[in-house]
Amino acid sequence: MRALALVTDAFGGFGGIARYNQEFITALAAAPGVREVHVLPRIGRAEGPLPEKVRQEPPIRSRLRYALAALRIALSQPVDLIFCGHLYHTPLAALLARLTRARFVCQTHGVEVIERPPPHQRVSVEQADMVLCVSRDTRAKVLRWADIAPERAIVLPNTVDDAFRLGDRSRMRRGLGLGPQKVLLSVSRLDARQRHKGQDRVILALPSLLRRGLDVVYLIAGDGDDRARLERLAREQRVEDRVRFLGRVRQEDLPDLYRAADLFVLPSTGEGFGIVFLEAMACGTPTLGLAAGGAGDALGEGGPGRAVTEAQLPSAIHTALSDLAVDHAYLGEAIRERFGRARFRDRVAQLLSTQPD
Repeated sequence: MRALALVTDAFGGFGGIARYNQEFITALAAAPGVREVHVLPRIGRAEGPLPEKVRQEPPIRSRLRYALAALRIALSQPVDLIFCGHLYHTPLAALLARLTRARFVCQTHGVEVIERPPPHQRVSVEQADMVLCVSRDTRAKVLRWADIAPERAIVLPNTVDDAFRLGDRSRMRRGLGLGPQKVLLSVSRLDARQRHKGQDRVILALPSLLRRGLDVVYLIAGDGDDRARLERLAREQRVEDRVRFLGRVRQEDLPDLYRAADLFVLPSTGEGFGIVFLEAMACGTPTLGLAAGGAGDALGEGGPGRAVTEAQLPSAIHTALSDLAVDHAYLGEAIRERFGRARFRDRVAQLLSTQPD
C-alpha cells in the first residue's frame, strides 16, 4: 500500500498537530503492507533522518502550487490511501481520493470543528471512509454537523514520545536558578487567537496562592503575540516577580522542564485533547486542567491527572502544591500504559486492517 499525507506540517514542524502527524505517519509507515508514505506539508521543513518508508517534500505555502504538487504525486504512481491531516485540506483530499479511488482518512483535532465548517469542507469530510478524532469531545462536535454514520467517526487519542519519561527532577531547576519554591508550569504558544489556553487564569490565581502562604513561581514556556498582554496582567496583579517567561523551549529540553515543575497546569477551555498533559505526566509531573473540551480524555477520569472547573482552579492548585505524597513513577507508568507509542501504533495498524463499508 502507498499512502499520501496532506498536512499543514509534520516532520520539522512544532506544536500538537505537527507532533500528532509525525506519530501517525510513523505508525502508518510501520503498519503491515505499507510500502511508502509520501508527505506533502504546507509549512515545516524536515531536518534529520525520516522514519523508514517516509518521504517528505519541501513545504509549499502557495495553495495553487500545493494542489498541483498533490495532483502530481497522486497521479504519478498508484495511491491506495489519502490521509488528510487537517480540515482545511479536505476538499483537495476528497478530490484526490475520487480520482485515484483511494481510501480517504480524515483527521480532526478540536478547535477547527467547534463551528459548522463551510459547505465545501463539510461535504468533503462526509466523503471520508474514516474520520479520526483525537477525543470523545472532538468526535461529538464532528457528529453534530457531519452527516456520517457514527461508526465512521473513530477516537484515536494522541500518543507521547518516548523522550518524555522519569529522570532528574533537579537539573533544570538548577539551570533556571530555582530554589525551594513551588514551581507551576504551562507549555503552549502565546497566540492571541488562542487565549483559551488559560495562562491568564493562572496569573490571576497567584495572589490568592501567595496570601495562603505558598512560595510559588510560575514558568510560562512558549512565545507569541499574546506575551505582552500576559506580562501586563502579571504587573497589574503585582506578581511580575513570580512569573517567568521562558520563550520558546527546544524540544529536547522539554522533558527536563516538565520534571522541574511541581505542577503542570494548563487551564484551557478549548483543547481538542492536549498532548502537553501527556508529556508532563509521562515525566512524572502532577497535572491539572479544566473539565472542558477534550482535556478530560488526556487527564483521565479519576486519574492520573485532574480536571476541575474554572471556579475550582485556585483551590485545586493550592491542594496539588500542598500534596507531598506524589508518586512520580505511577504517573509515568500510567500514561505509558494508556497512551504509549506501542499502543498507538497497534491501534493505527488495527484501523488500517478494517475494510471500509
